[in-house]
Amino acid sequence: MQTQRHTYPHFTFRPEDLLGRAPIALNLDNAAKEIYGRIVLITGAAGTIGSELATQVCACAPAKVIMVDQAETALYEADHRLRQQFPRIDIHIEIASITDASRMAGLFSGNNIHIVFHAAAYKHVPLMERHPYEAVKTNVLGTEVLADLAVSYRIRKFIYISTDKAVRPASVMGATKRFAEMYLQYLSHEYPDQTQFIITRFGNVLGSNGSFALRFAQQIREGGPVTVTDPLAQRYLMTVAEACQLVLQATATSGGGETLTFDMGQPVRIADVARKMIRLAGLEPGKDVTICFTGLRPGEKLSEDLDTEEMQTAAFGQLKTVCFPIHAAQCMRYAMSELQKALDSGRPEELVAVLKMMIPEYISANSPYEALDNACGGQSVPDRRQPTAHGRC
Repeated sequence: MQTQRHTYPHFTFRPEDLLGRAPIALNLDNAAKEIYGRIVLITGAAGTIGSELATQVCACAPAKVIMVDQAETALYEADHRLRQQFPRIDIHIEIASITDASRMAGLFSGNNIHIVFHAAAYKHVPLMERHPYEAVKTNVLGTEVLADLAVSYRIRKFIYISTDKAVRPASVMGATKRFAEMYLQYLSHEYPDQTQFIITRFGNVLGSNGSFALRFAQQIREGGPVTVTDPLAQRYLMTVAEACQLVLQATATSGGGETLTFDMGQPVRIADVARKMIRLAGLEPGKDVTICFTGLRPGEKLSEDLDTEEMQTAAFGQLKTVCFPIHAAQCMRYAMSELQKALDSGRPEELVAVLKMMIPEYISANSPYEALDNACGGQSVPDRRQPTAHGRC
């Protein structure tokens, strides 16, 4: 005889209830002044962050908003919503890939763009561990295309949306985001008077597409079990609203050449979030809805870091900032060349090997690419930095 399974279809949650701290609220008056009357380009505009960012930008009365994404339906829906909400704003949607250099060049040449918000990226860690070709092509080379155009067209500000997974990365996704950060840092030092490059790093964004909170909510509605990777796994958490505040504040307050993140307090155990969500549904964990631990997935580690360098608390509140380090021009040009060769080869091991060459702190976790670390007998960090026949990294 089967046990009856109960469902709870009406359960909803507020992301801010799961933070374990008070939500961060910033005064965005300066951001509104920065965006007012400007032409703004947003990549990844159909995603959770990109579409909310587009909403916040439209509220600042820009001259034009150009929304770029490959996701046709989601972009169409975002466009429809924004046109209803902001009928006087000049909104343009562009279905395009950021890796298409000629298509992107057409957008930059045909519009006098002032600010670029670059949110387009592949972000799901286990998926990108299986698809390093796509992660490198979009997250690194797509960013290269946009950043080079920003320099060529003297775009005033280029704000890059990164992740805490880029700090001491353990995954292909995190390593590609870190590599892209390094390229922007290189351009910032090479062309200091042309474009202000700004990096923002996020924690896990609650309620974003594919986030564990949305998955937990669906599992609770279905009566469980709620699946958590590891009882000790913990993450820094933020809401979509906080993420967009960070980006807008960075636009207003940073003069470029900086990485910014929030002071998000202490990391929160994912299992505790699951228990809290079950209780918010009026249920008892382990009794009404069980929690099942499934093990860390490829590329995942128990906890993330917020920074690699000594980050300073900014004068304007709960933001933390650090100036870009200097990356050798010869090294970066060589690395980009090697990455393109590896992409052309189609071999995942070659792609990951180039990432590890440039990011010595990139040590794979729960991944077949751990073999590339083990091959060096635990001495991979210094060995990766040795001179090669083509240059020194």
